[in-house]
Amino acid sequence: MTKAPTLQTARLTLRAPEIADFAAYADFVTGPRTQFMGGPHDQATAWSWFCNDMAQWPLLGMGGLTVQSLGRQVGQVALCHGPLFPEPELGWFLFDGFEGQGFATEAAAALLAWAFETRGLTTLVSYIDARNEASMAVARRLGGTLDLAAATPDGLTTQVFRYDRRAG
Repeated sequence: MTKAPTLQTARLTLRAPEIADFAAYADFVTGPRTQFMGGPHDQATAWSWFCNDMAQWPLLGMGGLTVQSLGRQVGQVALCHGPLFPEPELGWFLFDGFEGQGFATEAAAALLAWAFETRGLTTLVSYIDARNEASMAVARRLGGTLDLAAATPDGLTTQVFRYDRRAG
């Protein structure tokens, strides 16, 4: 059983989600910014995802972290696995108005380093819709390389970017 870590970067705090975070999370999940995640979704899906992101910490030693800048929620970064993902995934999203400031790259880099250094993982992937240029750019900045042979969740047609600790 693992408790969610609190990670600090130069500008960000990554911390365990709290119930007070749900309103902003639900606004994201039910809004147009989830177009590359099969959305927009309904409130029930938002709640299910939110609970899943929290429950993975004690069950799998990974899960979602709320990303804050100057005390404001700007998005989320997560390590996900379990039966829905063929292998551990590094994912991220930003709330409206916080894109283009490097928050996704900074938060994902911190969680990627934690996964490799603290959890001892040697490889992770990001499943990214092929139309999501912004997320593919983040994956490339993180050192991800396209893995055409990787399995995708439920046979989804997504791009799979791999981060390999052993590479380089």
